[in-house]
Amino acid sequence: MDAKAEERTVTLADIERARERIALHVRRTPIDPSPSLSALAGAPVHLKLEHQQITGSFKLRGATNAILNLNDAQKARGVVGVSTGNHGRGLAYAARKIGVRAVICMSSLVPANKVEGIRAQGAEVRIVGDSQDDAQLEVDRLVAEEGMTMLPPFDHPDVIAGQGTLGLEIVEDLPEVETVIVPLSGGGLLSGVARAVKSVKPGARLVGVSMERGAAMYESQKAGRPVPVKELPTLADSLGGGIGLENRYTFAMVRDLVDDILLVTEEQIADAIRHAYWEEQQVIEGSGAVGIAALKAGLLRDPGVAVVLLSGRNIDMTLHSRIVTGQPGTLPD
Repeated sequence: MDAKAEERTVTLADIERARERIALHVRRTPIDPSPSLSALAGAPVHLKLEHQQITGSFKLRGATNAILNLNDAQKARGVVGVSTGNHGRGLAYAARKIGVRAVICMSSLVPANKVEGIRAQGAEVRIVGDSQDDAQLEVDRLVAEEGMTMLPPFDHPDVIAGQGTLGLEIVEDLPEVETVIVPLSGGGLLSGVARAVKSVKPGARLVGVSMERGAAMYESQKAGRPVPVKELPTLADSLGGGIGLENRYTFAMVRDLVDDILLVTEEQIADAIRHAYWEEQQVIEGSGAVGIAALKAGLLRDPGVAVVLLSGRNIDMTLHSRIVTGQPGTLPD
């Protein structure tokens, strides 16, 4: 079957329904101006403080929307997902609040603090292999043998719609926004935010930012199709992993809705974490810092009124301390 025929999308109506569904379960996070980044960019820059979400990451939105949209039989059999950390934490939290069993499968590359954060939410954690693809094999087994419902971290309509509620908040709280800068991994966040923002403001510019080490969506867009990319250690660990060779939603939505994809180095990510702490008084993880990294590196020209989405704060605090104090040996080999 032709790949184009298999592509699916998420609409503004889907995102609006998601917002109604999750309203009592997630936090509406603020947008604050950043004088320091505005001075550097020569334009008004604002920060969307989504790292202040209940679980410390935007992933709670999509996970909650997906679980609430299950039928009773699916809820009774439980949910399973593969995660680099934040999706698992969001899925675990939402499942516990709604009373649904959750199993999270993860690779050995996921930092220990994120593994423990998921366990603390009451989910069962299974560490399988050295990549998300390895962990996915265990997810597939649980679906086949136990009838659990797989809720993937990004390529799912309810997950994308839940993440897209961030875009609605951005255009409502800052209607003059011209550029929205979003961390990019599998594309669930960027797809949803892009759909919401461009549905309301078609002229807005959507920019995805990923790390140089293992940027799967970037490489896939360059190739014109989903391609496998080797996972490498990175400070932006939540942005690791592939987009799925059978990707149904996010590849096409990023292709059709996103204006630019930028890559940042490990040094630039570390610098952004330091900037967020010392200049913005915000603790953010590497994956949440890539937008600041792109701005500070001068990769965006003439952004106009811009919003940088800070997507998560779930960083090992020992590592964070070493980064913000400039200790050597903090960058991955």
